[in-house]
Amino acid sequence: MKLLFIGAGKMATALGAGIARSKLWPLDGIVAVDISAPAREAFTAQTGIACVESAAAKIATAEVVLLAVKPQVAEAAVKALPPLRPGALVISICAGITTAKLADWFGTGRVIRVMPNTPLMVGKGASAYALGPDADDAAAAIAERLLGALGVVKRVEEKQLDAVTALSGSGPAYVFELAKALTEAGEKVGLDPELALDLTVQTIAGAAEMMARKLGTPDQLRDAVTSPNGTTAAGLKVMADSDFRGMMEKVVIAARDRSIELGK
Repeated sequence: MKLLFIGAGKMATALGAGIARSKLWPLDGIVAVDISAPAREAFTAQTGIACVESAAAKIATAEVVLLAVKPQVAEAAVKALPPLRPGALVISICAGITTAKLADWFGTGRVIRVMPNTPLMVGKGASAYALGPDADDAAAAIAERLLGALGVVKRVEEKQLDAVTALSGSGPAYVFELAKALTEAGEKVGLDPELALDLTVQTIAGAAEMMARKLGTPDQLRDAVTSPNGTTAAGLKVMADSDFRGMMEKVVIAARDRSIELGK
């Protein structure tokens, strides 16, 4: 089965690297296209997958087409493509672009809308997908195959995907921002930068693993670390006084609303 990436940016590279790392698909059965020479070079360097400038000679034989361009240019990119192979499956990772639009642009309802995230690259992705009007269980199985070997994958109703985009799609950036803030705070209280970063990374990784193993709910695990009137309690009080949870709610809502706007 031949797989064609349309677009070779950061998310496509993350997905391609994850596929290559897990040996999920024969590399000689995959090709990517991108109009940017630097993007093509970076994609191939990180994935080992060939990347060319034009889809004209490739799309007629592609059985699965993975659309991975920026949402703002998705329509123009699709309408510039030659016709698909009959029965081809289209999988889109473009934030905010609905299955109805994809079906209209490609001329087929055999489409799947996916929201992955960049930890796919290390086999720790969190992805959700929704089926288009003519995408069947066989199509869903392909999406599960692509994404399931690279992390957690969930099938959802399409109306939930804007919220998924805001939470897990954009979520790694929020975690990286938290890591940067913790590292800088560590430096300000006397740690050298490398030590502060190493401790931050391991703390986040360890806390995530505890939740992944279901050693407790987030609330239970937090409380287990927190002694009355202790150091953790002092830090948590600052977070509560600053309405940390309220701020994160606003962050996710803003990202969700932007995803909705991109789909209009």
